[in-house]
Amino acid sequence: MRKHFIDNLRWIVILLLIPYHAAQSFNTWGELNYICFSPNKILSSFIVFLSPYYMPLMFLLAGMSTKYALKKRSYKQFLLERIKRLLIPFVFGTLAFCPLLAYMGDKNNFGWTGSFFAHYKIFFTKYTDFSGLDGGFGVGQFWFLLFLFLISLVGSALAKLATLIFKNKQKEFCFPLIFLFSIPLPFLYDFLSVGGKSFSEYLYIFLLGFYILSDDTIIEKAAKYRYVTLAIGLSAGILNCFMFIWSQKDFGSANIIAKALCEWFMLLSLIGIGKKSLDFKGKVSTFISQRAFLIFSFHFVWIVLFQFWLSSLLGENIILLYLLPIVLSYIATFICAEVSIRFPVLCFLLGTKIKGEER
Repeated sequence: MRKHFIDNLRWIVILLLIPYHAAQSFNTWGELNYICFSPNKILSSFIVFLSPYYMPLMFLLAGMSTKYALKKRSYKQFLLERIKRLLIPFVFGTLAFCPLLAYMGDKNNFGWTGSFFAHYKIFFTKYTDFSGLDGGFGVGQFWFLLFLFLISLVGSALAKLATLIFKNKQKEFCFPLIFLFSIPLPFLYDFLSVGGKSFSEYLYIFLLGFYILSDDTIIEKAAKYRYVTLAIGLSAGILNCFMFIWSQKDFGSANIIAKALCEWFMLLSLIGIGKKSLDFKGKVSTFISQRAFLIFSFHFVWIVLFQFWLSSLLGENIILLYLLPIVLSYIATFICAEVSIRFPVLCFLLGTKIKGEER
C-alpha cells in the first residue's frame, strides 16, 4: 500500500523552498547569495530554524521510498529509474537554468556589465565552488538531484550487501533508543562536505530512512510519540537559533549539538505527524505532488529575477522585498509547471511524468 504521507511531506517541503530561498538574501552571517539585501535577524532565524532538518527530510523520505521501491523493482530497474528521474533532470536543469543564476550572481555581486549571452562563456569555463555565485559554473538547487542520485546508488548497494550478509533477518527495535541515532550527526556535518552540503550526513539520513523509518512498527511509534519528539525538536531548534543568530557569543560544540538534536527529533516528529495527519490522497495533494519536481526546477530562477527586478522599486522595504517576490514566484512557478507538464519532452527532461500518467 502506498504511503501517501511521504508524497505529501515531499511536496510541502518543495513548496516551502520559495520562502526559504527568498529569505537567504537577508542572511546575517555574511553568506553570498545571487542577490543580497540588508541582513535581517527574523528572516535569518527562519532559515536557521528550518535548515537542520529541511533538506535531511527529503533524503529521509527518499530512503523510505527506496526501501518500498526495491520491493517491487529489481536493482537494474531501480537504477534506470534513478537515471531518468534524477540524473537527466540534473544535467538538463544545470544547463538550462543555472547559466541565468550565475549571470545574476556575477551581475549583482561582481559588477558584470556584459550581456546574458556573453556570460555563457564564463559559466562554462570558470570553475570555483560550483555555486555560481561568482559567475562561474554552478549547479544551483540541482545539487540535491546529484546528491540523491549518488546516495541512491550507494544506499541501494549497501542494502544489497546487507541482504547478502544478514539474509533479511529482522530484530525488534526498542523505540526509546532511537534518540541514539542523533549522536553521529555532529561528526558528519563537515565530513565529505561540498559547498557546505555534507554527503555523509545525507547518506546517513537516507540509510536511517531505508533501514529504520521504513518499518511500519517504527512509523506507528513515531506517530504515537510525535508530540514528545516535536517538543524536543522545537526546543533544540529555538536554542540553535538563539545561539547562532541572537547571541553575541560563540557556543561552539553546544551549538552543533543543538542543531543535531533539532535535526533528528524534528525528522521523527514530522514522520509521526505525516503518518497521523497527512496519510491521504486528495485532489489538491495529487495535483501538487504531480508537479512537485517541476516546481523544484523552476522556483529558484523566479525568486532571483523577481528580487532583482523589485529591488530598485521597493528600496529598503524589507517586508515587501521578501513577500512580493514570494507571491509572484509562486504564480510564475505554477504557470511554468502547468505548461511543462503538458509536454512529454519537458517532462522527460525534468524528471516528471506527463499529465494524466499514474505516479
